[in-house]
Amino acid sequence: ICIIQNMPDVIVGFGANLGDPPAVFAAALDRLSRETEIIGVSRLWRTRPVGPDQPDFTNFAVLLRWPGDPLRLLRRCRDIETDAGRRREAEDRWGPRTLDLDLLVARDLVWRSGDLTLPHPRFHQRAFALVPAAELAPDWPHPLVGKTIEELAAETIRADPGAVISSAPFPAELQSAVDRIVAHN
Repeated sequence: ICIIQNMPDVIVGFGANLGDPPAVFAAALDRLSRETEIIGVSRLWRTRPVGPDQPDFTNFAVLLRWPGDPLRLLRRCRDIETDAGRRREAEDRWGPRTLDLDLLVARDLVWRSGDLTLPHPRFHQRAFALVPAAELAPDWPHPLVGKTIEELAAETIRADPGAVISSAPFPAELQSAVDRIVAHN
């Protein structure tokens, strides 16, 4: 058992390829902001899916300060996903989804439990997670790999240049949510 009094800053990855991802992201970001301090948000990125044939994903990342243990944050993220229409038990692994919230990395914290692994076990291999995270914390070293997030993002793009298709501006609804949260913090 590991008890963490003051968990370090955390990067949470957001992804979706069903419905209206920016609207779902805005609602999820609003809910997270009620319990934590949002420090920064990346741009939106359109990315090629990993797994079965499906629509492209929209991804972005949020840097937040969470005042508690990571399992509580994971449970909060799962509740938000469920409320957004995600049904984990009914979906294919790496299949399409209305909302996917992943705890990617918490600075130098290494955490392994039955429900959660930090850093995310495939974070260092996934451009769709690394590229948005590199906008928020480029100099953070991956606590197990030893390279910075920016270095890992560059490596994944060199290895697969088509993994990240393009960045996009925030639609009005998501920009409004970000502006409200930034003004509140």
